[in-house]
Amino acid sequence: MSTSEPPLPEAPGFTHLFVETPGLRSHVATVGDGEPVVLLHGFPQHWWQWHAIAPVLAGRGYRVLCPDLRGAGWTTADDPRIERETRLTDLLGVLDALEVGRAHFVAHDMGAITAVQLAYGHPERVRTLVQLSVPPVFMSFSPKLMSGMRHMPGLIWHRPGRSLAGLFSAGYVARPMPAETLATHLAPLARPEIDGAVRRLYRGMVLPVSTQFARGVFSKQRLRPPTLAVFGRKDHPYDEGLVRRLCGDSAKYAERFELAFIDDAAHFITDDAPDAVAELALDWFDRAEPAR
Repeated sequence: MSTSEPPLPEAPGFTHLFVETPGLRSHVATVGDGEPVVLLHGFPQHWWQWHAIAPVLAGRGYRVLCPDLRGAGWTTADDPRIERETRLTDLLGVLDALEVGRAHFVAHDMGAITAVQLAYGHPERVRTLVQLSVPPVFMSFSPKLMSGMRHMPGLIWHRPGRSLAGLFSAGYVARPMPAETLATHLAPLARPEIDGAVRRLYRGMVLPVSTQFARGVFSKQRLRPPTLAVFGRKDHPYDEGLVRRLCGDSAKYAERFELAFIDDAAHFITDDAPDAVAELALDWFDRAEPAR
């Protein structure tokens, strides 16, 4: 691992794998043994986002897999293009290579796009899903949600070399993030391949999926895996009253769906409240699929 640039951050107990699939060398951090749980990071983060959460899940008897998705962390790709389902295809290849047929999934922010695509397109691969800080894709669209997209123009037109530290500013975190933590999240952006992927991710994946959401494409499909959507109570505009109203009668769209809200947490919920996220996930695994 000493040859990785920049060096992989410290995270006791983790093992690091590099999984080769066609055109892609995926970095996967793993911890624990047992039934698999796959944690999909958000933006602009990577596997280390889960360094405080994955060991808690592993301590309850799970094998936890934390891949760096294309365009993030220490994963490298032959082809720089990123389209709407590129990361989904990548994830399926990694799961097959690691012989993970079915797993629990916990996903934050941009990682939830891939998790949701998997849940709708390949529900047999998903035992349960916990999605963090993103609205359910069957939820009705409202102009009140637009303020939650205020960061997007700058990322669609991201200039290489421009710092993304502002994404962790007040309004996105419940309390100031330590400088060392911020530097660790942003370290891979020193690689031109990762910095250059910012615009490709937003133009090729986030915008097309956001358009699908706004057009109600997913409300015409059925979400089959048991899904828990979690928000921080300081994550505006996703206040509880608005989210519950826009979700309406979720039974019309999902086999089993619940909402949960965590106090003193904002968008970067895994940094603000890692223990609460871990306990909600473990509880959902047990309640949503008790006879595993």
